[in-house]
Amino acid sequence: MLKHIVMWKFKDAEGKTKQENIQIVKNGLEALPPKIPHIKMLTFLENQVECDRNFDALLVVETENEQELEKYKIHPEHQKVAEYVKKVTENRGAVDIWE
Repeated sequence: MLKHIVMWKFKDAEGKTKQENIQIVKNGLEALPPKIPHIKMLTFLENQVECDRNFDALLVVETENEQELEKYKIHPEHQKVAEYVKKVTENRGAVDIWE
């Protein structure tokens, strides 16, 4: 299984607070598995300890392989959420690992 792990720092944007944007992105991402068959598992976690150095949220998406991950990334439903994410985040980190 390939795990795609992404972390973001959110901001007030699009007329919403940082916390509202986290919830909007969480809802959007958690709605994807039934729409995108390439996703084997999707978990969204929000940071729970206040620290300026911490990211605000973490996403873990599992796919079978790199080809399936790429299909997930370019899927139109994922692209809709990704467009919003770009507007409401100010920093991103990612790592892909095999398990």
